[in-house]
Amino acid sequence: MQLVAMQDDQLETWMLGQDWRADLRPFVCVDLDHWPDDLAIDPLPPVPLIGIGRADHPQSRRVDLIVEPPISLPALARAIRAAPQASAIVTQLLRSIDGMPFDGALTFESLAFAALQAGAEHQTWRASQRDAKRQAEAPGRIQLDRRGETLAILLDRPQSLNAIDRPMRDGLFEAFSVAAMDGSIERVTLRGAGRCFSLGADLHEFGTTSDATEAHAIRMRTLPARALVRRPGIMDVHVQGGCVGSGLELAAYARRLTAKSDAWFQLPETGMGILPGAGGCVSLSRRIGRQRAAALILSGRRITARTALTWGLIDAITDNPDD
Repeated sequence: MQLVAMQDDQLETWMLGQDWRADLRPFVCVDLDHWPDDLAIDPLPPVPLIGIGRADHPQSRRVDLIVEPPISLPALARAIRAAPQASAIVTQLLRSIDGMPFDGALTFESLAFAALQAGAEHQTWRASQRDAKRQAEAPGRIQLDRRGETLAILLDRPQSLNAIDRPMRDGLFEAFSVAAMDGSIERVTLRGAGRCFSLGADLHEFGTTSDATEAHAIRMRTLPARALVRRPGIMDVHVQGGCVGSGLELAAYARRLTAKSDAWFQLPETGMGILPGAGGCVSLSRRIGRQRAAALILSGRRITARTALTWGLIDAITDNPDD
């Protein structure tokens, strides 16, 4: 019995049980329409294993993702080939943290991020950004409003489409820490000012901590998701416009996540040679399942609010989340 690999847009066979260490293919496909129901897919390769065909196949849980619209196999192939190291490590991480408690999963995610942060793919991306023109931008801020049992948090940097910089990250960590410790807070709302919820981490700050081990230590101390997961059941998030990168990673921890009809969602990190490192590998895999999280991360593809609703990423499409 054979797996199927895709190389230069041509399907090739790959024998089950082949020594993976001797092969440099960036991913493997398995045709679930023809794979025998009772034949285990084992061992797993150290690269993404993509299923095509039957999502209800008895062996479908073994694959890392199943191709489904709006993400196509050719688009996945291009994205994975562009960043094979990041794609492989994301795949291995999602397999490893499946079912793991939040704290341990976040530690694994940070260590995987650190490995890629020091790798060639991310360094190549950083070099491509060095000549980009940068305009001076005001630091971001978090607005807090406590009313009774509700703590309202606002990402207030609309001129930068709520890109999350270091002051905003620290503000979110402090706000979520307060909510975690104060039992009288029964609801936390998270919103973004302006036309966009958040375009994710401020790219101008990428690489400011060049030591990957120190960056990991900082994430262990100040990652907002670490405070957030202590009471994720009280957070309500509503998004509009772009919900990207770390903005999406935090939003996915919400008990209730709603979106306007113009919202769109994206995790572009593998195109930068890294992975979602603000807790997104954990939050997305818990919210929409490991396979759809892998599809979103590995493809880097935008999805609409309608697709997000179908996938279970959001709970409703509405202009009035408080109705």
